[in-house]
Amino acid sequence: MPVYGKDAELDAVLYAARLMAVSARTAPKGRGMDTITTLILTGEDKDRVADEMLKIWETKRFYPFQRDAENIRKAQALLLIGVKSREPKGLNCGACGFNCDRLHEMEKRLEYDFPGPNCVMYVLDLGIALGSAVKTASMLNVDNRIMYTVGAAAKRLNLMDADIIIGVPLSVSGKNIFFDRRRPVQAK
Repeated sequence: MPVYGKDAELDAVLYAARLMAVSARTAPKGRGMDTITTLILTGEDKDRVADEMLKIWETKRFYPFQRDAENIRKAQALLLIGVKSREPKGLNCGACGFNCDRLHEMEKRLEYDFPGPNCVMYVLDLGIALGSAVKTASMLNVDNRIMYTVGAAAKRLNLMDADIIIGVPLSVSGKNIFFDRRRPVQAK
């Protein structure tokens, strides 16, 4: 049975997304405490995130939400990587602006894209997991881009049990769709 290019490409993107999730999971974590979580979306589930990004754009008028929503629709898959940072790691480093006991007592502020404050060590874990995941995509020649805007929409949709979520859309095409990011000319 023949496997045509588009089918092979979609299979490869999904396989890459799975390997990226493994890379995020096995990335080094501060104090060995792992609260990284991943989710792979395709089709209508992926497009639902793009729809939410457009809703955010309508209220914030922050152009990257609109631009990135178009990229999400064109992508073949979307990997979400999140982190739970509810419990401080106990280092009392002060990087969050508090000591660990005080951070633990703080009520999460919910009026922004992500609730805060957050233990910086977990946020660093998220960054390391993202870097590890996109390194895997690069090694597999799958186009990708790390997008804050995607994570903000995924958080509003409550897609993952995570305090901070970042999205990594994936695509295989003749040209990387994530780096043609010119702002459209507005009519006067």
